[in-house]
Amino acid sequence: MKRRILVTGGARGIGAVIAQRLADEGVAVVVADLDADKSADLAGSLPGSGHSGLAMDVGDEASVARGFERAEDAGPLTGLVCNAGVLLLGEDGQRTPIADMEMDDWERTHRVNLTGTFLSIREFLRRRHAAPVSNGRIVTFTSSAAQLGGFRSSSSYISSKAGVIGLTKATAREAAPLGVTCNAVAPGLIDAPMLRLSLAEGDEAAAAANIPLGRIGQPEDVAAAVSYLLSEGASYVTGSVIDVNGGYRMQ
Repeated sequence: MKRRILVTGGARGIGAVIAQRLADEGVAVVVADLDADKSADLAGSLPGSGHSGLAMDVGDEASVARGFERAEDAGPLTGLVCNAGVLLLGEDGQRTPIADMEMDDWERTHRVNLTGTFLSIREFLRRRHAAPVSNGRIVTFTSSAAQLGGFRSSSSYISSKAGVIGLTKATAREAAPLGVTCNAVAPGLIDAPMLRLSLAEGDEAAAAANIPLGRIGQPEDVAAAVSYLLSEGASYVTGSVIDVNGGYRMQ
C-alpha cells in the first residue's frame, strides 16, 4: 500500500520542505495549512501522484475533523507530521517577559503548538482504531528551546513545546498496540521563517558561532530526520526525541 502522510503547516517553511522530501520518496502527501490556496498550489507542484491540499486550523477541533475526513477520501492515512506551530514575539522582535505576557498570546501559542498537536494526533488515532494500517507513524515537533529554556523564544512557546515532548511519549505508549510509532524532532536554529522573526539580517555568523558544527541548520536537515522517523527503518523507535541542532544541545 502506498504511504499517505498528512503534514500540518505543510504549505510553507519547514513543512513545505518535508512535503517535497516525502513526495520525492514516493509518498502521497496531504498538505494541510491555514491557507487552502497555498496548500493546493504546493500539492500540485509535488512530483508523483496522489497529493492533495486542504485548509486546516489545527487549533480548531471541527476544522481538524473536517480536514482528516477530506484527507481520507482517497484512503487511510499511514502517517502524520505535526509541523504546524507559532512563535509570538514582541513588537521589537524580542521574547516577551513572563511578567508582560498577555493571556491572548499565551493561549494562542498553546492552542496551536500543543492543543493543535493533540487534536491532530487524536483524530489520526481514532481513525487508525477504526481502520488499522501497517507501519503507522506520527512525528511531532518540539524545539531545543523547550530543553534549554530558550534564548529568543517566549515562555509560552517554550512551555507549549515542552508539553509536546510529554504528549509524544504518552502517544507512543498508547499507539504501540496499533503498530503506530510516535517520535518528536527538536530543531535548533534552522534557517526558516520562524527563526527570521528573531534573527536580524547579518546576525547569522554570531548565531552559528555557538553551534559546534559551525552553521545554522537548513530545513532539509529537519526533513531528513522526519523522513527517517516515518520510514520502515524506524519501526523500533518510539517515544524518542531526535535533536536536529548541530550540537547546540547535547544529551
